[in-house]
This record gives sequence, C-alpha cells and structure tokens, in this order.
Amino acid sequence: MGPNFMDYIIADKVLIPDEHQVDYGEKIIYMPHCYQPNDRLRKAAKSEKNRSSYGLPDAKFVYCSFNEISKVNPTVFSIWMEILKLHQESVFWILDGKGFARENLRKEAAARNVDPARLIFADKAPEDEHFARLSLADLFLDTWPYNAHTTASEALWFGLPVLTKIGETFAGRVAASILTAAGLPQLIAKTDEEFIRLAVELANHPSKITALKKQLLDTRYQVPLFDIALFTRHLENAYEQIVDRQINGLAPEHIIVPTT
Repeated sequence: MGPNFMDYIIADKVLIPDEHQVDYGEKIIYMPHCYQPNDRLRKAAKSEKNRSSYGLPDAKFVYCSFNEISKVNPTVFSIWMEILKLHQESVFWILDGKGFARENLRKEAAARNVDPARLIFADKAPEDEHFARLSLADLFLDTWPYNAHTTASEALWFGLPVLTKIGETFAGRVAASILTAAGLPQLIAKTDEEFIRLAVELANHPSKITALKKQLLDTRYQVPLFDIALFTRHLENAYEQIVDRQINGLAPEHIIVPTT
C-alpha cells in the first residue's frame, strides 16, 4: 500500500514469492495455503434452466469469463479469439455491462476473423442464479494482468475449472494461488502460448474436463481452499505471533504460519 503505518499484508507463497518481498513496504503474513478466506456456504438456486435458456448451444464447447468487463484488455481478448479459431466447435460466454460493450466486442471479434455470433453475452444475475448457471460452462478463461479473485473461487466451488496465466503482481497471481489451494496447479499457465495450448487441449479432450469437474466437486470439502475453520486457525496463529512480537518490543517481521 505504500504508507509506513501499514505493518503487514496477508498473502501466501504463490502470491508473494520470496524474490518479490522487496516490492512490498509491509511485512508479509504467509498463510500456508491461500490468502483468500472461503467458506462452504455458497448456495446455488434450484433451477431448471439449461444451456438453451441462456442462448448457449448444447453440442459445442463453452468457454466463459465472468470477470468484470473492465478486466478484458486487447491482449487477453486476442488470445481468447485465437483459442476460438483453433477450436471451431466452441463459443465464448462472457459477462458484460450491456450497452456499447457488446457492440464493441462483436466488432473486435470480427476484426480478428471470428464470427461475432460465437460471442454469447450473459446478463448480471442474482447471486444464487449466477451460481446455478456456472455448471453450464465447460472452462473458465481468466484475465490478466488482473485475475479473477472471488469469481475464481466461486467457479471452482461449483465445479467449473478455471484456466489462468500467472503474472508478476499480486492481482495477477491470485487465481494461481486459488488453483494451488484447490489442488489444480496444472491449470496455471506461465505464458500466453501455454494458456492457448491448454485451453485448446482441454476442449479437444472432453473427458479431461469431465474429470476436472468431478475432482472439484468430489474434493471441495477436503481441499484447504474452502476450509474456513483451518483458515481461521492459521490467521489466529499469525495474530498471536504479531502480538508476541509487539509485547516483546520487536519490530514487525515476516510471519510464516505453520500448516499445523
């Protein structure tokens, strides 16, 4: 944050590796799994809606992004369109703010030699309805340099795999942190080329997507990402270490929270 009155920042080793410590004025509280607290209380609405209810084709692969439209930049959009060109039997389901955004994105798709009809726009919806529709997509494609944060953990909780590209900043490493704590580090790309390759490979092998979705739903009550009681114990441990240092007249220092 910059000001000298901020003593600590809560993070983890994926978000802030040791070599990045120099970029932070704060001392770092290293949580053992993920900096982000997530409980197991998210509920989806009971819904009879299917793909056709949202204008999605039944027989095609559905890539999606439910990040805020402001996170979409020309580089990311070009990579998404390259993926659509490499996998012709697919569409892209994207959340937008209505109005000129839809017209602009269709125009940009056409400029990249992608049929604008392959962009299908999702309106914002009440939270429980939004959660219910997540399972209709096949693969969530992340944005950068500003990743999905809560949106990523919501998708994973409801069984939607997220593909990300890890960046150099805190905001660009969040989805990688979340995926690591969810047990899916194989969905973290390091380059644009790897991101494209993984997105196309998964679409070409539906059994891999099925396996990822099953893994997410089968393990969501076991992985540390959604264990709020464990997260709370770790955070309390960090606070105890901070208070002990304060009581003993010691300056703030990096805190490494043990896994136990």
